[in-house]
Formats: sequence, C-alpha cells, structure tokens
Amino acid sequence: MSVNHPIAFLCRLLTTAAFCCLVALGVTLARSTPWDANLVYSLTIGLVSWFTVDLGRMALTRHSAIPWPRRPWGAVLIFAGTAMGFVSGSVVGHLYNGGALGDLAWLRGHEAVSTLVVTIAASASISFFFHSRGKARFLQARVAQVQRDAAEARLKLLETQLEPHMMFNTLANLRVLVATDPPRAQEMLDHFIAYLRATLGASRAALHPLADEFARLQDYLALMAVRMGPRLDYTLELPEALHNVPVPPLLLQPLVENAIRHGLEPQVQGGHIHVQAALLQGGTPAARVQLAVRDTGAGLRYTPPAGTTTARFGLQQVRERLATLYGDAGTLELIAASAQGTACIITFPLKHHALDVPPSPDCRG
Repeated sequence: MSVNHPIAFLCRLLTTAAFCCLVALGVTLARSTPWDANLVYSLTIGLVSWFTVDLGRMALTRHSAIPWPRRPWGAVLIFAGTAMGFVSGSVVGHLYNGGALGDLAWLRGHEAVSTLVVTIAASASISFFFHSRGKARFLQARVAQVQRDAAEARLKLLETQLEPHMMFNTLANLRVLVATDPPRAQEMLDHFIAYLRATLGASRAALHPLADEFARLQDYLALMAVRMGPRLDYTLELPEALHNVPVPPLLLQPLVENAIRHGLEPQVQGGHIHVQAALLQGGTPAARVQLAVRDTGAGLRYTPPAGTTTARFGLQQVRERLATLYGDAGTLELIAASAQGTACIITFPLKHHALDVPPSPDCRG
C-alpha cells in the first residue's frame, strides 16, 4: 500500500493520536496536573505538528517515488511542524484552562519552556518513527519489484530456449517429408507459417490468457497431424470460465511435444492426446487451476534412444517456469496410466484477478 493511500493516512493519524495520549499520560504522572488539560495540549500539538509535516511531505514528494523529501526539506518540515504544533497547542490549551486569548504571560512561564521541550522531543520521535517505517516499506517495494523483474527476465530466457527448440523439431520433420511426401510437406509448411504468425505476438508477453495457449496448441497439433496423419488424434477441453486465466506462453506445448515424440510416435498405431483445463475447489480463495496433458502412448516404460534429451528438457523448462511464477504452489506431476500412456498434471493457484485479464490480440493474418 502506498504511503499516500487514504487508509495509510488514517493509520498515521490514529497512531499519532495514540502517541499523544501516551505523552499526556506521562506529563500527568510527572507533573500531577489534570489529565484532561494535558490531553488537550498533547492532542492539539501532536496532530497539528503531524498534519503540517505529513501534508508538506506529500506535497514535496508527489512527483517522486521516494516517500520522504531530500535534505534540507525534511528538517525544514519537522521544524515548521514543531513550531505550528507548539503555538497552536499552547493557545488551545491556554484557552481550555480559562485563559484569555490576548494574555501572553503564559509564554514566559516555566511550563511554556517544558512544553516546548516535550513538543520538540515528541515531534522528532514521531517523525523518525514514520520516516523509518516509510523507508522500510519503500525498500521492501523496491526489493519486490527487483524480484518481479528478475522473475520476468528468467521467464523470457526460458521462452527463448523453448521457441527455437520447437521450430528445430518442426524443421527436422519438414526435411523428412520434403524427400518422402512433398504434398504433405507443403501442407505442413503452410500450417507452420500460420502457427508462427499466430504465435509471434503472444509469445513476447510474460503472460497470456489460457484461451490463447489452447489456440496455439490447436495450431501445433494441426501441424503435427499433417505429418502423422491418422496416427494422431487429439481433443482440447477448456471451460469458458477459465478462458482468461493468465499463463506463460508455451507452457503446455513442451508437454504435448513429449506426448507425441515419446508416447505416440514409438507406437505403430499412434494414439490419442487429451488436453484438459479444470478448476479445483470451486471459487474459494484456495482455488487452483489444473492443466492436464494425457496420452495413450507407450507410457513411462518406453526408453528413448541414447542421447535423446527432449523429454527431460521439456519437463525441466515447465517446472522452472512454474517455480518462477508460483514458487512451491506451482507443481508438475508425471503419472503413468494404469493401462498405457502418461499424464502430465500442472497445478497452480487461481488468483482472484486472473479472470479479468483480457485476451491478447490474435496475429492471424
């Protein structure tokens, strides 16, 4: 919360009032003077001093990210607030005790000097307290921003590794089809161009709606269906309520690539891939999103050829991206089906603002 937020302003007001009550109590015990008179003095002096300093601080820092004005303006504010508080509080307290407004004899008394000392000490203390707390919150916000920037940079680095990885696989498949089946190679190339056109804009964002992720999967699976023919069957299941949930681009594609390369391709008959999104635990604050990629392929018992690192690469990248965005709350499980096939289950928390994210523009030409 910003230090200039109305709630933060109210909290400082209440804190100052409580501090003034403590000062009044201390003066009452030290001087054995009436509590009510001391409270009037203390509240007037403290609130006027704080109000002067706080409004001046907000005016001087309205165009700055730092919540406290630079030297010497900070010291000038405290001096001005102390002077305004002392004069206002002394006048109000004098009137409260039955004195006349034109009677200035109280300014020469011992109590006036002691009141000034207490005012200076109290103003310096409360100013230091608010300055320290505001500086700590400012530094925490800066640290949080640096951590967010680092997470976004790491996410972009992972994406730059994933995108060429997919393109190299597709180009390798095209190379084979050009020699064996030129018409299918042409069809695959057309799908590949459409896929790149649709993906280019969305993949440059840190997050995009889940509906866009499923649209990219539709393009990719259509591309793979050209190469595999009837050996590849697939379904995509995305509830309308989850269309705008933000996810990093290319989150599911490595899992689908693994399902095809290590699940369906080793089998002569191919198989089926089912990609499903679901909301767990309803709409409660602890609600989670589950993304599942299930296939009827060779399963975990299949051993890839020596030197193949595609599956390990894809799973590692997805895990790292989940950890970057969600920490320990984002998980990836690899489960062997009871009969055959494999299921990759991604789970991450659903944030309340997630469903308000607008879809990104589609680059299909």
